[in-house]
Amino acid sequence: SGFKQLLNLNMVDSQYYLPNDVGISALDCSEAFRLLSPREKMYAHYLSRAAWYGGLAVLLQTSPESANIFVLLQRIFRKQTPAQLEKDATAAGLSSEEYQAFLVYAAGLYANMGNYKSFGDTKFIPNLPKYKLEALVKASQAFQEQPTEMKALWDSCSCLIYSLEKRQKQLGLGDKGITTYFSGNCSLEDAELAQKFLDSKKLSAYNTRLFKRENGGKACYEVRLASAEQKGQNCSTLATSCCGSFNFEDKEFSVKRGDYSPLMEKVASNLQQAQAFAANENQRKMLEEYQRSFTLGSIEAHKEGSRYWIKDKSPIVESYIGFIESYRDPFGSRGEFEGFVAIVNKAMSERFANLVSSAEVLLPELPWPQDFEKDTFLKPDFTSLDVLTFAGSGIPAGINIPNYDDIRQSEGFKNVSLGNVLAVAYATQKEKLTFLEEDDKDMFIQWKGPSFDVQVGLHELLGHGSGKLFVQDDNGEFNFDQTKVINPESKQLVSSWYHGSETWDSKFTTIASSYEECRAECVGLYLCLNKQVLSIFGNEGQQADDVIYVNWLSMVRGGLLGLEFYTPESQSWRQAHMQARFVILRVLLEVGEGLVGLKEVTGQDGKPDIRITLDRSKISTVGKDAIHRFLCKLQVFKSTADVAGGRALYEGYSTVSDGGSHDFLRLRETVLLRKEARKMFVQANTKIKGERLNQKRYKMEQSETKLASVQADVRRKCRAPSRQFQSLSFLYR
Repeated sequence: SGFKQLLNLNMVDSQYYLPNDVGISALDCSEAFRLLSPREKMYAHYLSRAAWYGGLAVLLQTSPESANIFVLLQRIFRKQTPAQLEKDATAAGLSSEEYQAFLVYAAGLYANMGNYKSFGDTKFIPNLPKYKLEALVKASQAFQEQPTEMKALWDSCSCLIYSLEKRQKQLGLGDKGITTYFSGNCSLEDAELAQKFLDSKKLSAYNTRLFKRENGGKACYEVRLASAEQKGQNCSTLATSCCGSFNFEDKEFSVKRGDYSPLMEKVASNLQQAQAFAANENQRKMLEEYQRSFTLGSIEAHKEGSRYWIKDKSPIVESYIGFIESYRDPFGSRGEFEGFVAIVNKAMSERFANLVSSAEVLLPELPWPQDFEKDTFLKPDFTSLDVLTFAGSGIPAGINIPNYDDIRQSEGFKNVSLGNVLAVAYATQKEKLTFLEEDDKDMFIQWKGPSFDVQVGLHELLGHGSGKLFVQDDNGEFNFDQTKVINPESKQLVSSWYHGSETWDSKFTTIASSYEECRAECVGLYLCLNKQVLSIFGNEGQQADDVIYVNWLSMVRGGLLGLEFYTPESQSWRQAHMQARFVILRVLLEVGEGLVGLKEVTGQDGKPDIRITLDRSKISTVGKDAIHRFLCKLQVFKSTADVAGGRALYEGYSTVSDGGSHDFLRLRETVLLRKEARKMFVQANTKIKGERLNQKRYKMEQSETKLASVQADVRRKCRAPSRQFQSLSFLYR
């Protein structure tokens, strides 16, 4: 019993360290960048600068201590290279393994833009004793030259760097975790009230944070808008119209501008410089509106910029920037800053273009009635891109944006697949491939890449790009015939819908992101069975069958791996995509008939293990029918704004328990025992030298791997004085 408790403790503790042998890969964009014209290179450069500056806001969106840790590391690495610092670390008593652990922690902080994992939202701490890290800091040249400032920095964050108190182990709202989207005294009820207030003012939550204080026993709320301009500066009527003090449901609300002001000023300035190198009028107007958005804190201006972005078809240099994804807001409404700059891969983009051309034939194949599909399919741009710059907390494999429902429904969207990310992110060594039968491992490795191309294409284009939201606007007009449209689940007339400014995120809040990812993943599984789709991606005959099998097998395995991202103590999920895959696993297990099996076994190392089985002969029958029924329910609840029905369905399948036919809590322990850390990426940098713009790349030879990630991340980040970010950090604590 004592041994088991010790084993469990070690397994849990391992979640909070990054291993010394963590995978590091370079995102290669050199050839694509070389082929750009000088004008295109300058355009990409200034967009990249805007993205990197804005990406620093993620530090302030993650945890109270993240920005100070960043500044501490910046000060250290600006004075010494990792090789120089290692000599001082060794003299201070650190072993080579402890110094490597420090470098890995630093690289992790830069890669995640904070001290919580971007994928899973758990905290990570240095895998060396606190007194050893303190010795390293004090031995550094930066500390020797500025001992007072460096000691203040260390003292401000050292305790929180290592703290694994219950609430600080993961991101969350109230007593469930740490968040800086809300002040620490905010609860779910406060978030719900603030959402009602924002809806009443027709204000988007995307670029806001909420702070609560007590005034004479009465709750007062401050909504901060991200903007360069602050209170008291000269600004337009547009910027001031939403600001001020308001009384709402007997509570005081104030709306103020100026959140992340110094960073937003840098973003706006670089976007202005990029305008001089725009390829066309759509790009110029897009950047103009983005600049206005970040200057004034206006989501309406960002939406206008997004409209021009959609019109900018097939640009050589593609980009998007802003407060985009709401995965890490515990309430599901506020966007994390991200910005990317990428270059088109023409060969793969041609395949995606063929998929777009087939979309109108494929959409009717989906399991919901025609009334539940958009009135007109607005053919989007769908390109494969090689990432030059991706600033934020993490890099996805594909993106479907903008996230504004009103634009997506009536004006369109774009899809991008990030080719050089896919090329390195999901490469797996056979010996590290967990939970599969030996016979499946070689096939999985051979067809994982091609199957993922198909899944990403379907997920982004026909997953996120499909389905209609039923809306009654502020004038009382409906976008559907409420006297005729039948709900296929209840067999009755549709009786619920979205009203006015309500959106998918504002209605479904905490489950919105994961639910939508699940819907898109199901569309990918369902339509990958279509031979026409497989043919577009060059898969015919036996190869096509193998791609289908590996795609479904990958989804089942992903659902099992998802258990790593579930927290039993709070009964909550920390990652939207992994929760979605677990839900799909539950659906496929529930249907029975031998389609999917999870068998607990003992591994060759004598430790608990799991074996996944998938009957490929039943995928197109039993599997397809199960996904058909589930996907239809997901879409109907989404279209009709049926929050109660959607929550009951989704939260039911999201439940992780030790009852039923599978003890998922015990399976989770085995998943944690055999988990592999996610790779970190080294990105290139661009730098103007005289009249030339150069791309700075970083060597990835084996002997230098442990240094490359830190060097690349340190050099690529913000050029502004670090003191500015120290003051920002203290301001928002």
